[in-house]
Amino acid sequence: MLILQGVSYIHPDKDLLFKDIHLSLDRQDKAALVGHNGTGKSTLLRIMAGRLPASGGTVHTDTAPYYVPQLFDRFDGLSVAQALRVDDKLNALGEILGGHVTEENLARLADDWTIEDRCREAFAHWGLQDLDPYQKIGTLSGGQKTKAFLAGITVHGPDIVLLDEPSNHLDTDGRKLLYAYIESTAHTLVVVSHDRTLLNLVHTVHELAPGGITAYGGNYDFYASQKAVEEAALHQDLRNKEKALRKARETERETMERQQKLDARGKKKQEKAGLPTISMNTFRNNAEKSTARAKDVHAEKTEALAHELGRLRRDLPAADKMKVEFDHSAFHKGKTLINAEGINFAYGDRPLWKHPLDIRIKSGERWAVRGANGSGKTTFIRMVLGELLPQTGTLERAPAKAIYIDQDYSALDPALGVYAQAQQFNSGALQEHEIKTRLNRFLFTRADWDKPCRALSGGERMRLLLCCLTIRDKAPDIMVLDEPTNNLDIRSIEILTASVNAYKGTLLVVSHDAYFLEQVGIGHSVTMA
Repeated sequence: MLILQGVSYIHPDKDLLFKDIHLSLDRQDKAALVGHNGTGKSTLLRIMAGRLPASGGTVHTDTAPYYVPQLFDRFDGLSVAQALRVDDKLNALGEILGGHVTEENLARLADDWTIEDRCREAFAHWGLQDLDPYQKIGTLSGGQKTKAFLAGITVHGPDIVLLDEPSNHLDTDGRKLLYAYIESTAHTLVVVSHDRTLLNLVHTVHELAPGGITAYGGNYDFYASQKAVEEAALHQDLRNKEKALRKARETERETMERQQKLDARGKKKQEKAGLPTISMNTFRNNAEKSTARAKDVHAEKTEALAHELGRLRRDLPAADKMKVEFDHSAFHKGKTLINAEGINFAYGDRPLWKHPLDIRIKSGERWAVRGANGSGKTTFIRMVLGELLPQTGTLERAPAKAIYIDQDYSALDPALGVYAQAQQFNSGALQEHEIKTRLNRFLFTRADWDKPCRALSGGERMRLLLCCLTIRDKAPDIMVLDEPTNNLDIRSIEILTASVNAYKGTLLVVSHDAYFLEQVGIGHSVTMA
C-alpha cells in the first residue's frame, strides 16, 4: 500500500513546486503519473521512493519501494552490483564459497543463497546475458543501464515499484519486455511516462499540475477522451465568452449613441424653451453624469468578460495556441532523393548488416528507420545526410537541404538567447518584428527572448527549433528526427506531432515509439538487421 497525505515540495530557492498532494494506492494497483514538464513528476516519484524528503505532508508504504530513475549519470562510477545494491551479498557469497565462512559473511548474505542465480537469470531475461555484475555502469549504453535497473526488480522482488520514464532508451524488443512486465506484474506500480502504449496498460492516470493532482479512473485512452471532453467544453465556453464580449461591446456602443442623441435632443428643447443659464448647466451636468454612469456600467461588464476570456485562452492547450507554417520543399513530390543499392558498412571486420541495404527514398515520403540498439541506424542516417560513404554498394543523393534533429536538439547553440538563436536561421532577411511574431506563434513571449537556450526545457528547445525552421526562407527538403519523443512530455509530443504533420517535405524518423510513428503518418520503413 502507498499513501500520500498533503505532500508538498518547495525548491531550495523557496519556489513552491506542488502542494497538498493526496494519493492512495492499494496492492496490485497500476497507476501512471502524467503532467507537463516542470510540474514535478520525477520529484514526486523520488519522494515516494524515500530518496527526497517532502517539504510537508507524509508518505506511508508497507515496504520500501524499488525505484528505477530516469537518469543514471550519478551511478556511472559504480559497478552494476553496487548500483543495484546487491554488491554486499554477492561479495559475501563469494567469500563463503571460497571457504571464508565467517559470522560476518553469513550476516551480510542474510540466507540469500540464490542471489547470484537471480542476478544471472534477471540479466538474461532483459537481454544482458554477458553482463558482469562488477562492470561499471558508465560503460553501458542508455538502454543497457535501463535494462540493468529493470532486472533489479526480479532480483529484489519488491511489493512496490516506481518507474521514471522506463522506455526512454529501450529498443523495440526491450519495450516489448517492459510492456509484458507491466501487464503481468502483481506489484503495486507507479510509472512516470510519455509512452502512450505503456500508459494504456495501467489502471488509473493521475495528472499532476500546479494546483494539485487529479485522478482519472482508466488507462491513457480513457484519460485522453476525458481531456478531450474538458477541452471541448473549454472551447465552447471560449466561443460563448467571445460572443458575449462582442455583444456587450455592441450594446455599449448602441447605448452610448442613443444617450448622446437623447442628450442632444434635450439640449435643443432646452435652448428652444429659453431656460436660464443656471438651469441649462444643471441639465447638462445631469446628462453628463447619466452618460458617465452608463459608460461605467458597460465598461465594468466588458472588462469582466475580457478578463474571463483571457483566463480561458491561457487555459487552452499549447498545441491549440500555436501556428505552424512550413514552406514547401523545393522538390516536386515523387522525385528520388536517395537511391542506395547494396550498401553496407563495417566497424572492424564484421559488416553492420547481414544483408546489404537497397532503398529508394522519394520526395514527400515518410520513412521509419527501425532496428535494435547498435544495429547501425545512426550509421545509415549519416549516409543519408552525406556525412559518411558506404564501404560497399552505391548511394546517390540529390542536392537536397537536410536537417538532423536529435533528442537533445543540439542544432541550437546553448549560449545564445532565444531571439539571437532565431536570427541565426534568418536566411530570408526577415525584419525584427517578423522574427518576434514567429516566436510568439511558438509561445515565446517577450519574457523569453533573452533567455539562453541552455536554460530551456526539452519541450521548449523543440518548439524553438521548429520555430527556427519556419524562419528559414526555405523549409528543409529532408527532415531527420532521431528519437524525438524521448525527453518530451505528452503535451510537447502533441505539439511536435502537429508540427511534423504540417511539414510537406521528406521525413525520416528513428524511433521506437510506435504511437508517434502512427500519428505522423509513416508510410515506409527500413529495418537495420
